[in-house]
Amino acid sequence: MTLDTRILGTTGPRVSALGLGCMGMSALYGDADRTESIATVHAALEAGVTLLDTGDFYGMGHNELLIGEALRTAPAARREQALTSVKFGALRGPDGAWSGYDGRPAAVRNFAAYSLQRLGVDHIDVYRIARLDPDVPIEETVGAIAELVEKGYVRHIGLSEVGAETIRRAAATAPIADLQIEYGLITRGIEREILPTLRELGISVTAYGVLSRGLISGHFSADRQLAANDFRAHSPRFQGDNLRHNLTLVESLRKIAEQKGVSVAQIAIAWVLAQGEDIVPLIGARTRERLTESLGALDVVLDADDLAAIEAAVPADAAAGERYAPAAMAHLDSER
Repeated sequence: MTLDTRILGTTGPRVSALGLGCMGMSALYGDADRTESIATVHAALEAGVTLLDTGDFYGMGHNELLIGEALRTAPAARREQALTSVKFGALRGPDGAWSGYDGRPAAVRNFAAYSLQRLGVDHIDVYRIARLDPDVPIEETVGAIAELVEKGYVRHIGLSEVGAETIRRAAATAPIADLQIEYGLITRGIEREILPTLRELGISVTAYGVLSRGLISGHFSADRQLAANDFRAHSPRFQGDNLRHNLTLVESLRKIAEQKGVSVAQIAIAWVLAQGEDIVPLIGARTRERLTESLGALDVVLDADDLAAIEAAVPADAAAGERYAPAAMAHLDSER
């Protein structure tokens, strides 16, 4: 199968219109089924998904090893079409605790060496630091990735969760393909300054959190019990009155989805797709069932009336609660 494609920036690769975010197969959303995870990656490749997104700190290398296994066991034709998008830089302890980010050039080279080995590939297609290291100028970090591009270990440079000023400084250092950042119906902060800056500079968006970590998928309920190792158990948007308020937005969206004969998740993903050809949503499907549902969003056609109805049901800034707890929000250059 083939899917519609989009190009990442003016210098980046052509990728499937939807990418597969693989983080939840290893970490932060409770336990995952390894066999089903690999089967989901295989099903995504078979469906024509080409972009696989991971981070070297997802499960402390577990996610890269899982993707490496999935690629190694996929049919050759599907394996060759796969493009890897990798985030690096997060520092963690043996207990999983987070302890900052490292964007020093020597660290960039070190992180890349380990990722190449775990993924079982000879190059990474898009490489990016997960969060800005406040102690290292972005020019130094991007410059180090540019050196890896020159040597053939990386094909394209990306950014993650940085603001407009940092984007401009990075783009002045080397060609930038895309910015990975949270963007969806209830997370629209990039529209104010970041997205216009990206469009001025010819840089695309790979959007994660398009379903706000399942919150607006149509499958989340107020009485759902989250495991202690599930990130959402500590996320402000999933707590108490915030959660109840946010689920009322989902019910408003559900009415529109039912009128269109599609699911809530599909209409939410379709809305992101409709925001521009320079935006590639990453779907965080952990099962083949959720993957199939998400891919169905590519068949949803939204006209001007549909878009107006969706945005009336879920207005910008309507969500209750920040997208991360305060300690994590402090690391977001994109929120400054």
